[in-house]
Parts: sequence; C-alpha cells; structure tokens
Amino acid sequence: MAQQLPLDFEFRANQTFKDFFPGANQEIVTHLQQCIAGIGEQQIFIWGKPGQGKTHLLQACCHQAQSQHLSSFYFDLTNAKLTGPSMLIGLDEYDVVCFDGIEHIAGNAAWELAFFNFFNLHRDHGHKLIVSACSAPNDIAIQLPDLKTRLNWGLTLKLQSLTDSDRIAALIFKAAQMGFEIAPHAGRFLLTHYNRDLSSLWALLEKLDKASLAAKRKLTLPFLKQILDEDSHD
Repeated sequence: MAQQLPLDFEFRANQTFKDFFPGANQEIVTHLQQCIAGIGEQQIFIWGKPGQGKTHLLQACCHQAQSQHLSSFYFDLTNAKLTGPSMLIGLDEYDVVCFDGIEHIAGNAAWELAFFNFFNLHRDHGHKLIVSACSAPNDIAIQLPDLKTRLNWGLTLKLQSLTDSDRIAALIFKAAQMGFEIAPHAGRFLLTHYNRDLSSLWALLEKLDKASLAAKRKLTLPFLKQILDEDSHD
C-alpha cells in the first residue's frame, strides 16, 4: 500500500526570521534556528497568548529548513476538525514538521492516537518537531497519557509579551521592512487609538502604506489621523 503524502501548504513569504521582531524573545528565535540547523533541540514546544507571533515563528522555521534543502511541513491544527488524522500518514518522512495550535486535537481520540504514532515514527527518524499552543503542555487537555508525556519532551519555551516600547519599535521595524517610515510619535498614536495586537497592527500598516503611496504623501501624524478618520466612516 502506497504511503499517503500530506497536503501541500503555502509559505507565507513575509514570515521569515528576518521579518520577525523578537523583543524579549530573541532566545526563542535562537533556539528555533539552532534546532533547524541540527545543533539544538530535536523538539521544541512554544506557547503564548494569541497574536504573539507563534504562526510567524513556525513559518520561519519552514523557510529556514527550505533554505538548508530540508523537507518541511506546516499545519494549522485549528483546521483539524476539517481534516482527518490520516493526513499524518507519511509525514514522519519530513525533516522538519511544525504544528500550530496543538491544543485543538485535545479530546479527539482519533487525532491523539494518530499524532502519538506520528510522533514516535518522526522522532525515530531523528527529524525535528516544533509545535505551538496557547498554554503550556501540562495545561492542555490531552487525554492520551503517553502523548501528554511526549509533548513535555524537548524544550518548552514561553513567548514574552512586547512592552509598549517594543510595540513601537516593532511598528517602525515592520514599516521599514515594507519600505516606508513611521515616526515614533506616530507609533505611539496608533497604540493609543487602535487595536494593539500585532496582527491588527500589521494589517493597519499595509493599509497605511497603500494610502501613503496613493496620495504620494509621507505618513505624517495629521495624514495618519486623516486616514484613520476616513476609515472609521467607511
């Protein structure tokens, strides 16, 4: 019987390590890079609140693996209800596998057993596994005891929240990555008057960039206020 191969996934081109603003999380970035390079842990579990960059980091791991000619695969387990665990068949052959939101298989007996079997095969091959969750391994309601034990193997790392100063620096960093400038006082204004989670701020930066290009104007504070005011009336 031929092995089933997992579904392909698309790399998110702007989610590499060089596009990630680490703040107090540089040590986590280093551990992930060393893991992919084969000079660190074989298994890493990262956890933290939504919007802290877990998906970005897992995508970045796949980008680095690709650059090192390693096979890699990313899957968002929030979609596990839409996909049967048979997708795991053959995945143990991949050099680097990243699972986002491991807590979403908790309580699903079929998924837990399939993931346990995948885990053992993948690890026996000496391959790298990186998983993320919104809470620590022991706080996830995994019912299969042996799987819960294995999720505690390797290195467990907690993402630290960005301070306000970090968020402003992240906005300036991200804007520079996109090819435009945003002043620190404009960054402070955005934090005060807009949704503070990073994914919302990144989406806003894209909107500001397009508005600035269309108007052929620099992103001054008055122009920023104008854009946000117009957006609120749409």
